[in-house]
Amino acid sequence: MASNRHLGRIVALQTLYERDFRVEDCEDVTFDLDVVLARNINRYSEVIDDRPFIEGLVKGVLEQQSDIDTVLQPLAPEWPIKQIAKIDRAILRMGLYELLYATDVPPKVVINEAVELAKAFGSDNSSKFVNGVLGSAFRQKEGETAEEKPSKTAKTTAKAKVTKVTKAKSPKKKS
Repeated sequence: MASNRHLGRIVALQTLYERDFRVEDCEDVTFDLDVVLARNINRYSEVIDDRPFIEGLVKGVLEQQSDIDTVLQPLAPEWPIKQIAKIDRAILRMGLYELLYATDVPPKVVINEAVELAKAFGSDNSSKFVNGVLGSAFRQKEGETAEEKPSKTAKTTAKAKVTKVTKAKSPKKKS
């Protein structure tokens, strides 16, 4: 059986996919996210005990969708957002949301979970595509983090320079 969070991601994916299909493609004005989310969660109510995780993931993706898509587009420049398969797009949005906004899940777990969803629900090449895009996003994020925080080597080098300067300026003891 799938882990609780994995199953939660499946429910979130189903909800986001349905929303994408009904609202963006069919212009369904009767779509009610809360009703659809509750229905999808209730299907698995006996095994899901982390409802806030699922709700937070779905609503977080939708609240940040514009920013997520802005990050996504340069990561897959050959594929305009609208040309990415709906299921792959939903998986990528979920993965990017967790990479960029959720701090409680390690990035490698996020990428692995997204790849597993792509294998289960996407086409033959979906898992490779998702892995490549999210891997690039992770490396890009790590690059930004490295620029913000000096590396251990840089800290050691800076400390050595300070120590050298301090020793050079210290008055020598007279014997």
